[in-house]
Amino acid sequence: MIEDRTKLLINLEVRVKQVMLLCNKLKQENNRLENELVVKKEELIKAKKELGLMNKKYDNLKTVRTITAASVDVETAQSKLSKLVREVDKCIGLLNK
Repeated sequence: MIEDRTKLLINLEVRVKQVMLLCNKLKQENNRLENELVVKKEELIKAKKELGLMNKKYDNLKTVRTITAASVDVETAQSKLSKLVREVDKCIGLLNK
C-alpha cells in the first residue's frame, strides 16, 4: 500500500514537471509571437508611410500629365516643368542651410 502511494506521488511529480515544462514552452512561444507582432506592426507603419509617398508621387505625376496634355506646345510644358524643378531645388537648398 505504501509502495502504491509512493508510485502515485512519483507519477504525480513527473506529471507536474511535464506541465511546468509545457507552461515554459508556451510562455516562450507567447514571447516570440509578441515580438513578431511588434515587428509586423512596424512593417505596417513603414508600408503605410511608403503608400503615402507613392500616392503623393502619383498625384504629382497626374499633375505633370495634366500640364503636358493641356499645353499644345511641348516646349511650353517643358519650360513649366523646368521652372517647377528650379523652385524645388531652391527650396531644398534653403532647407539644407
